[in-house]
Amino acid sequence: MIEYEGRVFRPPSEAYSLIVQATVGCSHNQCTFCDMYKEKRFRVRRLEDVKADFDEARRMYRRVDRIFLADGDALMCRAEHMAELLQYIRRLFPECERVTSYGSPASILVKTQEELDQLHGLGLEMVYMGLESGSDEVLRRVNKGETVDEIVRAGLMVKKAGMKLSVTCIAGLGSLELSEEHAVGTALALSRMKPEYIGLLTLLFELETPLMRDWQAGRFYMMQPVEIARETLTLLEHIDAEGSVFRANHASNYVNLAGTLNRDREAMCQRLRQALAGEVQFRNEAFRAR
Repeated sequence: MIEYEGRVFRPPSEAYSLIVQATVGCSHNQCTFCDMYKEKRFRVRRLEDVKADFDEARRMYRRVDRIFLADGDALMCRAEHMAELLQYIRRLFPECERVTSYGSPASILVKTQEELDQLHGLGLEMVYMGLESGSDEVLRRVNKGETVDEIVRAGLMVKKAGMKLSVTCIAGLGSLELSEEHAVGTALALSRMKPEYIGLLTLLFELETPLMRDWQAGRFYMMQPVEIARETLTLLEHIDAEGSVFRANHASNYVNLAGTLNRDREAMCQRLRQALAGEVQFRNEAFRAR
């Protein structure tokens, strides 16, 4: 059996993918809202160890259609390191339809466009990247480590390479103080990138983080469902990302939304208006999960 180091996370759409850790942890690991990799120190795993995991998977499974390269920032591997892994996957799993990974903006920006082009040519089909917010002030407060312009530039490099781009952002991350700036800025950043997929989560605390401690100490206000709905409505009213698949149906969200922009934008806005009018019930706090 493949042995994983620590907790392993993957996007919802990778539920049936083979998951192999190309790296351990997150290269940044300093975002104040995130607890995902706090117990790990980031490192790139040795090629022979990763290949051994793939060898074991080949013995275990007759068919592997999808592969997700974990942990939080597999793209931080050097381009030649990632290229060798992708070539090994292609030889070992000729039936594999797609390979994907998380990629931080930093891990993308340290690569040349030619290197990203090469990785796509070797089978890297999609990158999941966190925008979190389109407000530089929100990004600064949560210690994201990049500016909005840097994140947008990274996303556009992924798309230029021919890979699909899936971007996540977080409702409520700017609190009520920066809610409108957060919503409008996020809409504008997404409109600039026009990713194939947009995932809107809602801020939620489970394990302790610096932002959770701020909330417990009264230094950070957690927005209520009605306030989150208003913020999300503002985001949707300002976004122009024709063709992007928009999802806010994660377990953290108070109101489930799903559609394709810009075609279904008004229908999603109307559902939020109904929630604000009390005609659609918000998800109970007890059933929210990350």
